Amino acid sequence: MFPLHESGMVSGLVCGVLFGFVLENAGFGSPSKLTGQFRLTDWSVFKVMFTAIVLAAVGLWGMRVVGLMAPDTLFVPQALVMASAVGGALIGAGFAIGGYCPGTSMVGMSSGRLDALVFVVGLFIGTTAFAGFYGDAIRSMMAIGEMIDGDTFADVYGIADPIMLGIMAACLVGIFYLGSWFERRGPGPVTAEQAVAGAE
Repeated sequence: MFPLHESGMVSGLVCGVLFGFVLENAGFGSPSKLTGQFRLTDWSVFKVMFTAIVLAAVGLWGMRVVGLMAPDTLFVPQALVMASAVGGALIGAGFAIGGYCPGTSMVGMSSGRLDALVFVVGLFIGTTAFAGFYGDAIRSMMAIGEMIDGDTFADVYGIADPIMLGIMAACLVGIFYLGSWFERRGPGPVTAEQAVAGAE
C-alpha cells in the first residue's frame, strides 16, 4: 500500500503535487494544449489521458487476476447517463472556452498564470452554485437513463474483461492514428509564445 495511506489528506496532497509537477513539465499547464485538442491540431492531451485509462484498466484487471486485489475492492458508482451527458457537455464547454481543466488550471495557477487563476475562481463559483441549487429537480434529471443492471461496461453488456480491455486497446491505437492524421493535416499545435503574439 502507499506509505501514507493512513493519512488520506497527506497522501492526496503528495500525489497531487507529483501529478502537477508531471503536468507542468509535459507542457500541459499551458492552455494552448487543451485548446489545441478542441481545434484538432494537438492530440497530446487525449493521447496521454486515454493511455493512462487503458494502462490503469489493464493494471487493475491484472492485480485482480493474480490475487493482489479483491474484485470488490474498488467502489464503482452506478452510471448516470443523463448526468454524464449534461455534465460532460458543460465541462467540455468550460474546457474549450477557458483552455484549462480543473487539474491543469491548478498547475497553471501555481506557475503564476493569471488566466488560470481566473479559471480556478470560476470553478469554485460554479461548484458552489451547483451545490446551492442542488435539489429534487437536479436529482430527477440525473436519474434519467440510469444503468441499473451493472456498474461497468463489462457488467452492463456482459462482455468479458479481457475482451473489453482488447476493445479499449484497439480504440487507443485508433486514437493515436486519427490524432496523428489530424496533426499532419493541421497547422500544428500553437505554442504559448504564438498564443501571446496572436493576442497582441
